[in-house]
Amino acid sequence: MEKQSADGRVLFDRNGPAARAELFAFLDRHGIAHRTLEHPPVFRVEEGREIKAALPGGHTKNLFLKDAKGRLWLVCALGDTRVDLKALPAAIGSARLSFGSAELMREVLGVEPGSVTVFALLNDPGGRVSLVLDRALVDADPVNFHPLSNDATTALSQAGLQAFLRALGAEAPVVDFSGAAPLRCGTAPTGPS
Repeated sequence: MEKQSADGRVLFDRNGPAARAELFAFLDRHGIAHRTLEHPPVFRVEEGREIKAALPGGHTKNLFLKDAKGRLWLVCALGDTRVDLKALPAAIGSARLSFGSAELMREVLGVEPGSVTVFALLNDPGGRVSLVLDRALVDADPVNFHPLSNDATTALSQAGLQAFLRALGAEAPVVDFSGAAPLRCGTAPTGPS
């Protein structure tokens, strides 16, 4: 059962983190088309070439980060994007960044290492995690993320991703990691799904 907080974030009546079935039900309730391919667990972007061949579009890497002031971040980028953690703070207005611990990831996002995904924001109704999107990811269509565990990959359109974020009440700056210019931060498109 879903409810909304005063600031528009989605809240769920449940014990524990969302499961894959709850994610898919959420997507379905919001009219977001999705396709999922089950596969052996993958832990690194370099793994799973056959998965990438079976699901076209942008495949992602997702970084759970904590800054020196304790603020939490989820950076979602295309798998081949180089994310410079030393340059990123200036672009997003954070303190120095490092990887968040596995324990903190489980507590806040309800996922295990290797399974970090934009979909885990379902498990963060308090909005503790700030999302950052890669410009190349925002330009990709469709996009592919793990559905809360790394033994499957779920594809959805870019419009579907944006609809998912709107349904959660999540906003995300978009950072150009291309290296063609200094890191720049913009906003994700908010057009209709």
